[in-house]
Amino acid sequence: MNFSHSEKVLDLQKKVSAFMEEHVYPNEKVYQEQLNQQETRWSNTPPIMNELKKRAQADGLWNLFLPESEYGAGLTNLEYAPLCEIMGRSVIGPEAFNCSAPDTGNMEVIARYGSENQKKNGLNRY
Repeated sequence: MNFSHSEKVLDLQKKVSAFMEEHVYPNEKVYQEQLNQQETRWSNTPPIMNELKKRAQADGLWNLFLPESEYGAGLTNLEYAPLCEIMGRSVIGPEAFNCSAPDTGNMEVIARYGSENQKKNGLNRY
């Protein structure tokens, strides 16, 4: 069985790695500081995360987990796994790409069974 990565995956690995180096790792401390300034931990998403999400979506690195959807990258689990390895190197990495659990499960249901309005608002927010 061939487990080598396709050109598509190799390209995405480079893009995800570059995004992590340029945007995620340098903002881990900012995220933590903003999180600690909130009244309660669950009150709002730290502003830096919203900025990271907007940038990831603009860079075409959004919803990488969605296998068969116009809202995702169309990757198989085998293709998605090496990207998870890269995103998971930071506690804020998966969320920046809109790929963090448990949200991904909910988004898969919306992609498959949701109304067009739910898809627009739930899968393409930034």
